[in-house]
Amino acid sequence: MKFATRVIHAGMEPDPSTGAIIPPIYQTSTYVQAAPGQHKGYEYARSQNPTRTALETALASIENARYALSFSSGVAASDAVIRLLVPGDEVIAASDMYGGTFRLFSKIFEKAGIHFHYVNMQDVNNIRPLINAKTKLVWTETPTNPLMNVVDLDAVASICKEKKLLFCVDNTFASPSLQNPLDFGADIVIHSATKYLGGHSDVIHGCLMLNDLSLRDQLYFIQKSCGAVPGPQDCFLVLRGIKTLQIRMQRHCENGEKVAHWLRGNKKLSAVYWCGFEDHPGYAIAKKQMRGFGGMISFELKNDSPEETKRVLSSTRLFSLAESLGGVESLISHPASMTHASIPREERIKNGLSDALIRISVGIEDADDLIADLQQAIG
Repeated sequence: MKFATRVIHAGMEPDPSTGAIIPPIYQTSTYVQAAPGQHKGYEYARSQNPTRTALETALASIENARYALSFSSGVAASDAVIRLLVPGDEVIAASDMYGGTFRLFSKIFEKAGIHFHYVNMQDVNNIRPLINAKTKLVWTETPTNPLMNVVDLDAVASICKEKKLLFCVDNTFASPSLQNPLDFGADIVIHSATKYLGGHSDVIHGCLMLNDLSLRDQLYFIQKSCGAVPGPQDCFLVLRGIKTLQIRMQRHCENGEKVAHWLRGNKKLSAVYWCGFEDHPGYAIAKKQMRGFGGMISFELKNDSPEETKRVLSSTRLFSLAESLGGVESLISHPASMTHASIPREERIKNGLSDALIRISVGIEDADDLIADLQQAIG
């Protein structure tokens, strides 16, 4: 089946007891057994839930994976991946990444004895000098948050296979509609399903997709043992969101392109970051591994004073000032004080994330209305 069909039908088996076309919300903590150890595949809801099973089937299908695991948040899914490691292991991670991931790595797992190297992965040659006997995992995201840099998945995967390293890709910004990192050699794909997969700003959820059964079993053991699992209502909401993923992403891409080109023509801006520009350094790679350029854009004002940046952020009417992204409604945010505030300022500046950077998540409203809103806010 093609993608637009899979998002609607994957995981959607009619309920065997009623014929309901939508999987029920199995709001239960436990399951009755006919005899000790004799059950219908479900024992305790932390380990399994039929609504979660339906969602994981759908998630695996849309990411071209054999297996999927659902978590209570994207950070919980990230946490599970790093728990595959032991003290003394090392990770090579992209320097341009979500602030919550950096916080998890630097504030939680560094104290547990795992060491992280942060590099600019737009040049994959930066990875090799950091590989040693203790290196176990390479972690990246593409396009990156918030500078929209592009990482060559084929090239990184080639290095990881040569050196026998796990390769994990955060695919949240692209979504499975636009990019499938497993097809380019990734071992694990992670999503904050709170974003494009859910799509309606009404659920917190995370997931992992992968092809290796042994790796899946290790991560399932961590999921079950640590308990960072989603409730059935959360799974139902993400399952519902997936049904419209393809059609929403088409509109996000259309609107994103119109807004990005309008921003680039605005003389009050000094820079616009969107990987769909033909002169973007990663455009050729993005064209190769993505089916569209998405609705995530960042920009900087020529007048980059804190007062002017704050004024613009506070002046939009359709773009709501809020963290998160990927919903049907457009959002505007200030990474330095919001999504990436946990990264030390000197690190942010070194990696190109200025205090004046503004990030927008372009929704599915009318593009002309969104442009008019930005026009009146920027002035």
